[in-house]
Amino acid sequence: MKVVTFFIVGLVVHVVFFISIFDIYFTSPLVHGMTPQHVPLPPPAKRLVLFVADGLRADSFYKPDVNGTIRAPFLRSIIEERGTWGISHTHVPTESRPGHVALIAGFYEDVSAVAKGWKENPVEFDSVFNESRHTWCWGSPDILPMFAKGASGDHVYTHTYPAQSEDFASKDASKLDTWVFDEVKAFFSSAKGNESLFSRLHEDRNVFFLHLLGIDTNGHAHRPMSTEYLENIMLVDAGVSEIVSLMEDFFGNDGQTSFLFTSDHGMTNWGSHGAGHPSETLTPLVAWGAGIQAAQRATEHPYQDQYQQEWKLDTLRRVDVNQADIAPLMSSLIGVPIPLNSVGVLPIKFLNNSPHFKAESLKANSLQILEQFKVKMTQKKETTLPFLFTPYPLLTGSKQQDFIRNAKSLIHTGQFDEAILLCVEMITQALEGLSYYHTYDRFFLGCSVVLGFAGWTSYVVLVILKTHASLRKPPGNRELMSDQGLGRVFMCMGLAITAFLLVQHSPWTYYIYCLLPVPVWYSVVKEIGTLLDLIHSAPSLPLCKCLGYFVLVTFGIELLVVSFFYRATLSVGFLVLGLWPLGSGLYVKAKTRSLTWFLSCLCLALFPLMPVVGREPNVHLVTCAAALTLFNTISYLVSARRLSPLPRKDRQLFVCQMVHVALCAYVLTSTHFSLRLKQGLPLFNQLVSWTTLVLSFFVPLLSSTRLFNRLMSILLSLVSTYLLLSTGYEALFPPVLSWLMFVWINIEQEAMSTGAFGKTELFRIDFSENIDITKIRQLKLDDIRRSYFFVFFIITAFFGTGNIASINSFDPASVYCFLTVFNPFVMGGLMMWKVLIPFVIVMCTFETIQVSTQLSSRSLFLIVLVISDLMALHFFFLVKDYGSWLDIGTSISHYVIVMSMTIFLMLLSIVTHILTSKRVSMGKKMKVHFK
Repeated sequence: MKVVTFFIVGLVVHVVFFISIFDIYFTSPLVHGMTPQHVPLPPPAKRLVLFVADGLRADSFYKPDVNGTIRAPFLRSIIEERGTWGISHTHVPTESRPGHVALIAGFYEDVSAVAKGWKENPVEFDSVFNESRHTWCWGSPDILPMFAKGASGDHVYTHTYPAQSEDFASKDASKLDTWVFDEVKAFFSSAKGNESLFSRLHEDRNVFFLHLLGIDTNGHAHRPMSTEYLENIMLVDAGVSEIVSLMEDFFGNDGQTSFLFTSDHGMTNWGSHGAGHPSETLTPLVAWGAGIQAAQRATEHPYQDQYQQEWKLDTLRRVDVNQADIAPLMSSLIGVPIPLNSVGVLPIKFLNNSPHFKAESLKANSLQILEQFKVKMTQKKETTLPFLFTPYPLLTGSKQQDFIRNAKSLIHTGQFDEAILLCVEMITQALEGLSYYHTYDRFFLGCSVVLGFAGWTSYVVLVILKTHASLRKPPGNRELMSDQGLGRVFMCMGLAITAFLLVQHSPWTYYIYCLLPVPVWYSVVKEIGTLLDLIHSAPSLPLCKCLGYFVLVTFGIELLVVSFFYRATLSVGFLVLGLWPLGSGLYVKAKTRSLTWFLSCLCLALFPLMPVVGREPNVHLVTCAAALTLFNTISYLVSARRLSPLPRKDRQLFVCQMVHVALCAYVLTSTHFSLRLKQGLPLFNQLVSWTTLVLSFFVPLLSSTRLFNRLMSILLSLVSTYLLLSTGYEALFPPVLSWLMFVWINIEQEAMSTGAFGKTELFRIDFSENIDITKIRQLKLDDIRRSYFFVFFIITAFFGTGNIASINSFDPASVYCFLTVFNPFVMGGLMMWKVLIPFVIVMCTFETIQVSTQLSSRSLFLIVLVISDLMALHFFFLVKDYGSWLDIGTSISHYVIVMSMTIFLMLLSIVTHILTSKRVSMGKKMKVHFK
């Protein structure tokens, strides 16, 4: 019962620590209750047309090809004659959803909002579409619905194609863009015969949004340098030209239409996006039509890059903007209020209007952002005790009034340039103030979580010393205070904290973070006697050896922390691990196994040195991985036959599994060959892939539960699935990892002082046999090393072939054997199972170590818990809420990995226990043996 209670308490504590980072670092920056700001002057345009070419890189669009030919001749002519061009610097994460939110709503979506939903609007925010009179949208079902659902009233109309159309294996993904252009043409054609629609189309403040996904899909499937990607740019350019001509004719060339062409994000050379590389953050922006400044000669070159010269545009004025700046630009052009949550700054260099209009528009922009600041400040002031509240010093109430009064005065007296400068300064101060109040409670909450972390780790250490170590008990009473008195002290502390939070009207989650350390530290203080036991036993302990282990484990933990940032550190760790038999004296006792251990460590050390992202598919390496797996299996069968005969059913099962491994290698090769010829995913290959995935959970249960027989069956089953999810060198990882795991099992027997089992006896261990509790031993110092080895191998299982925690590292080609139609949840699930496969291999090995060394799994787990929690505390201070999606995602994943490691491994241990110890007998009736 105590074990179950400890598990539940540990689970709750770790869940709280895990959730805390989202309350501390990733709360939504949005506030509500602001007043819309209107410009008192008439706008230059009645309607706006927004073209978004999803996944279009700036260099692919602007740069001529090797022959000097322009890929987008129509838009190039706009740049040279009729409009203004520049770079839209996208904020990260460079993904479609947050990119479109920045473009249309004017703010940068935080991680927590993205995590709540992809297609729909998980949080209420204002947008240009919502402020418009009518908005018509055509494009992807992944983007359009979130702007329609969040709009007030019923004035945002969406036209989307089926989600199945987004097929990475499509012969021609540009058909997605052709569909949009054809639908727009059909729409305007039908409007001529529909009096009601015709009337609405001629009203003011209308928006037309064309979302063009073909370029992004072709980039993912064929890479941005491919013919498909570049030809898609030409198709989009021709389509934009047709739509512009169509609209100008429809509206009688009234000169009251503004056009914007841009992209939500770029793309890396290997067909991914999400991070902050220039190829992902530099997107084109071309604007022309009503209210837009015509092309001008460049009088200066303020941008410190060589792009203009490469693009042959160095003679034309370039105007760069931040992506969120496009929302206030669109609002200004059609005369609607800037979206209430926008943090964009109106780029007045794009406007062809009077200085008065520019000043009034920028004043409305500054007041709109100032409104957000005032709401944020009021919210924080209401939830903070007066003597603890520190206002943002650069924008106090009096300074706000001075800003507003001076801006109005300058505009009234015709000093428009001075008014513009003042408004820009006010915007800068308001944005900094928003950030100040948004992170106001971060230090307070961080201290509470750290205090809880330290208390929990201290408690686990005391539990290990109390229940799993032989300590000498000192004579006399060890209690410093009665339990009743101690309880009263901590109860008073809890009540004081609760009263403090109640007075401040704190959110309910604050109570959890601040009150959790109270019972945790109460448990620590109650176990103070165990610490006294340790002190009393100190003279009898091997202090030098203890100190040596402490130094080595501390160094080892720091090595693991560094490996999260520099994977090559794992290679250094493997070299140290490979030399462990030499330093421990084990080499003298078992030279052959020590040499095999060193060679296997050396082979696995190569993987962290491999590239993480950007690798090209290489199915030949996958075939080599299959061959290596078959070689390992044959070697095992030969060895097993010599030491301990295999049951006939096991031999038959192994043969079937080996044939299946070869079939999976063929399916992968066949699939990639078919996709290269643009013939789609063969149905047979898809059926084999899904069948393999399902059977991988059940086939190992058909083998006997003898140690190596079951492990080999699990390996063959998992490798089959892993091959189908591989595109290159990572397919070699499970076979090499498994080799090292088998060697680890053997060498641990040599490391045992009593040598419980020989090599032959290892072959005869049965997972399903009941463990003799009388043989379970107490912890030794060497068990700390075993636990650390396990943590090291678990981290290697995750980072061995790259940090897949980032979206930027995801290659859609990894799941092409299963599906090619874009489905983020199914694809994510498949990639998650790919990640878990090396984990399962290590977990099965660790269970074998526990069985063969007669050690309680709980005692080893507690050591692993301490190691992982110390790493988690380290990463808590390294979490980021700024920078690229790669930076943010990596910092979160680091914390989440180590935070959830223990919980995850406990749950995974249940799965591995079933995989190793349960058996399904196939006879007249299927029977599951639980021994």
